[in-house]
This record gives sequence, structure tokens and C-alpha cells, in this order.
Amino acid sequence: MDAGRYVDADGVPWYVCRNLNLSGCTWLTAEDGGQCEACDLTRTRPNDADVVGLVNFLPSERAKRHLLAELDILGFPVVNKADDSVNGLCFDLLSSVAEDVITGHAEGVVTIDLAEADNAHREQVKSQLNEVYRTMLGHFRHEVGHYMEWQLVENGGDDVLARARELFRDETVDYQETIDRHYREGPPEGWEESYISAYATMHPYEDFAETWAHYLHICDTIQTCVEFGLVAEDTVTVDGPFRDLVTGVWMPQTTALNMVNRSMGKDDLYPFVIPAPVLDKLEFVASLRPAA
Repeated sequence: MDAGRYVDADGVPWYVCRNLNLSGCTWLTAEDGGQCEACDLTRTRPNDADVVGLVNFLPSERAKRHLLAELDILGFPVVNKADDSVNGLCFDLLSSVAEDVITGHAEGVVTIDLAEADNAHREQVKSQLNEVYRTMLGHFRHEVGHYMEWQLVENGGDDVLARARELFRDETVDYQETIDRHYREGPPEGWEESYISAYATMHPYEDFAETWAHYLHICDTIQTCVEFGLVAEDTVTVDGPFRDLVTGVWMPQTTALNMVNRSMGKDDLYPFVIPAPVLDKLEFVASLRPAA
């Protein structure tokens, strides 16, 4: 093995991504001096003179790679927008040093405000919005949830779309109007009985994206617990109803992890309650996973 060059079991050479020193990327590429598939998905990044933006770029790319690895493990295909200009996905990771940046998704373009990678800034926003959870990985999971709804639900056939509307409501309602009402009036009374978060109440799109993000939270954390022996592997099945995994494994596990955090004087690791309607929504999201 030469420095930066690896040969796999089939004798195929692979090279360290050229962005190792820029974003800490450790993924491999088939071309010497090239960049990996994960880095290819970033359409826009801070310029080399933007010191603050580049500092925040590194943890943002790390979160993005984490997301992409999980999607690959779960079997969700990701197509680069450079290869499919209509249905593909790409990321604009923008620095808000000199301009305002709004995190969001539009037609396969996920925009992320890199300032969210700064712990102090993110905690300040979290406090201002009275949120219980706010992370860079959470942002990536949520925004890609919008992309997946577009691809797997809105383009998934009449039956899939009809079921989504039963669970999440009609996504054609005016988005701006519902967002304005939310920030003016707050979430509806009793929202905890049907939604995973207050943010999910704003619009059906946000309800789906929040549920999708929690589906990934659950899958990833359970996998980690299995790898470290905190959950017995034979108790985790991907073939049965996802709701059984949530009630039988996830809920007891997060109760224990929350108590561990409290023992250290920290906030709960998973500060959410999953009511029955959210179980139905999680089951639906899990059903979108492609067959193995």
C-alpha cells in the first residue's frame, strides 16, 4: 500500500479523496487526485478566502458523509444532480459570513447555513426557538427528508401519495400561510398527541421531514448500540414492522440512555415522546425503503 493509495481484494486501486485536508474527507475515489462521490454532491462551498466558512465547512461535510453512509446502508439511492438535472440531489453549503443563508430544500438542492456548525451559534438559535434538539446532522437528515418525499412519495404513485395524505395531511395547502400562522400562534394545543415535534405541526412537508429524520435517528442509533453490545443483535429485525422495533427496542433503549445523560447532569439524549400516530408515520416512512 502506497501513501494515499489502496488496493482492494479484487486488485482495484483506490485513492484518498483530494479533499482530505480541506474537509477531512477520508472516502476513496477511483482516480488519483480526484474527489469522492460524497464530495461530488457538494455543488457550492465557501471560497478559499472565507476562513470562518471553511472552519464550519469541515464538520458540515462530516455530517453530510454520515448521512450518505446511512442512506447507503439502508438502500436509499442517491443520484447526483450533475447526472440527473431533474431528479438528482446536490448540496449548497453556504457561509453566512457576508450574507443571510436560509437552510432548506428546493427541487433536489439542499441548502445548509454553515453557521449551524458553530456550536455557540446553533445553541443560541436552539434557545431562541425553544427547541429540544438541534444538530448539523439533524439538519441534513431533515432537509434530505424533503427530497425523499418529493422522490418517493409525490412521485411514488397514487396509493403511496394517498396514504401519505392520510397520515401527514394534504401537502398542497399554502406553505407560506401555514408557516406564518405557526410563528404567529405557535403549535396547536395538544400537538404532542400526533406529532414528533412542534416544528412538524407547521406544514405536512415539515411533518414528513421531521418523521423521516427521526426514522434515520432511530436506525442509526440502534445500529451503533448493536455494534457496541448495548443491544442484542438478535432483538433487532429489519423484516418486521418498524413500529415493533421502536416500541420493543428504541423506547427502552432511549429511556436508559436518557437516564445515563441525567446521571452526568446532561439533557436527555432523545428528548422526544412517540405517540401512536407518530408510530404510524414512522411505519410509513420505513415502508419507503427499497426492497433488498
